[in-house]
Amino acid sequence: MNVLAGDIGGTKTLLHIAEVRGTHIKTLHQARFASQEYPDFTGLLGEFLDKAPPSLRNSLTAACFGVAGPITGPEQGSRQARITNLPWCIDEAQLREQLQLPRARLINDFYATASGIEALDDDDLTALNSVTPQSAAPRLVVGAGTGLGVAQLFWCGDCYRAFASEGGHTHFAPSDALQAELLAYMQKQLERVSYERLVSGHGLAHIYAFLAQRDVPVADTRTIMDSPDPAAAIVKLARDGDRLAGQAVSLFITIYGAVVGDLALVTLAYGGIYIAGGIAPKLLSEIRQGEFIAAYGRKGRMSPLVEQMPVYIILSQDIGLRGATLVAAQI
Repeated sequence: MNVLAGDIGGTKTLLHIAEVRGTHIKTLHQARFASQEYPDFTGLLGEFLDKAPPSLRNSLTAACFGVAGPITGPEQGSRQARITNLPWCIDEAQLREQLQLPRARLINDFYATASGIEALDDDDLTALNSVTPQSAAPRLVVGAGTGLGVAQLFWCGDCYRAFASEGGHTHFAPSDALQAELLAYMQKQLERVSYERLVSGHGLAHIYAFLAQRDVPVADTRTIMDSPDPAAAIVKLARDGDRLAGQAVSLFITIYGAVVGDLALVTLAYGGIYIAGGIAPKLLSEIRQGEFIAAYGRKGRMSPLVEQMPVYIILSQDIGLRGATLVAAQI
């Protein structure tokens, strides 16, 4: 069958029309959009459909969109999504009307990411430890990008079922004196400091600014913070040998590993922990140096538990789109 699927994020939106057979996905037409260039999703979707071949548009049987934000409304009926880092509100009923399809569904972006795990090949993953996953055991999906997404997969008799969450918005818990200073710094700007405020692209910029104001004399961060992509600029500086940027990347990776370990304890993810999102593949060389997995494993009496859970980085950047595609074929 042919379906329309999308991965809608605060930075980018990826849409495609694909043929689905089992877990095999064949893309027939695809486009990528800069989300912030559009005032709403309706116009973006209309542009995609206008450029798609009419034969493909007419072949669609269902549609599904993974969105970076919570879904509200009844399971059976018209649900809505507000994108966390965009001023967009998307409504299922309006989607059905625009697409002229009786089956169109909104799902959380990390529900989509989790649903796409089954469509991954071995080349799409790299392991951070040497642990074998347990069959039918729970799985955890965590990923930093524009925000911090979290989802879980539980075995339900004959297959895994995904469960979305907003676990990235749990309170940041500092693990040493420097991180306690970071929390105090962030609390001067925000009423509540969640992990997403630090483990995300914006979070790396916050960490860099925090470390800069601790320097004497205070480092001038204006060039970095005013750049179109401060996180990318900080990583480049770190790789060029800049001390402050290197410290920021190191602290970011440490906090990232720590929150993944906390969520691993919540899930008991002996079936595997999958690190998704756009940041981990870009920091792969730094993550492999060991700070991430060390912070992940520092759980006191519970360290032996998390050490029994396999940890992977997902290299594929279209796993959310793959997951939404598989869900579209099942609705």
